[in-house]
Amino acid sequence: MKYENSALILVDIQVDFCKGGALEVKEGDAVIPIANKLMPLFETVVATQDWHPANHESFAANHLWRKPGQVIQLHGLEQVLWVIHCVQGSFGAEFAPGLELSGVHKIVQKGMNPQVDSYSGFYDNGRRFQTEMAEYLRSKNIKKVYVMGLATDYCVKFTALDALSEGFETYLIVDGSRGVNLQPDDVSNSIEQMQKAGIQLIQSTDLG
Repeated sequence: MKYENSALILVDIQVDFCKGGALEVKEGDAVIPIANKLMPLFETVVATQDWHPANHESFAANHLWRKPGQVIQLHGLEQVLWVIHCVQGSFGAEFAPGLELSGVHKIVQKGMNPQVDSYSGFYDNGRRFQTEMAEYLRSKNIKKVYVMGLATDYCVKFTALDALSEGFETYLIVDGSRGVNLQPDDVSNSIEQMQKAGIQLIQSTDLG
C-alpha cells in the first residue's frame, strides 16, 4: 500500500556525510537501508542534495585562520564553519552508494549561493531564497511529509520545521536520521524542538 497525499523526503544522503566522507555523520550509512525500505511505500519521494560551489563561505578553509566548528557572523547570519563538503560535481556530493535512486522522483539541490548556507530543503538559512520543494509537493497534492536522513540536528531539523511552516503535516522518522552532535545534546535537543513545534515523531517500523 502506498501512502496517499504523502511524500517521503530524504535529506542529504550523500557520500560526504556517510562513512569515510569529508563531513562524516556517525552511523550515517545506517539510514540507507531504511530509505530503501520506505521508498516503495510512497507515491512521491524527494531527495535533497547539498550542492555547494567550491568558494562557499560556510567552509572554514575559505576564511583565513578559521577552523571547522567555529561560529562566525556571515552576511548578518550566525554561521557554523564546516570542512569542505558536497562540492558541485565532486564524488563527495554524489548520493551514497546503495541508495536506490530509482525510487526517487525529484531531486532538490540546495546551498548553491556561496554567501548563505542552506540546511533546509525549502529555504536557505536566511529565508532569502526558496527552492522548488514546496511548489513541487503542492503540485502533487501532498498533505503529509515524512522526513529522514542526515543530519538530524541540522538539515533534517530545518527541513522538517520548514515543511511544517509551509502547512504540511510533518513526521520525523527518528531511526531513519542521524546527527552531527557538535555539542553532546544537539540531537536530543533538536528532536525535542521539532516535537514542541508540532512535528510528530515516528519510527520506520510504524510505516508499512
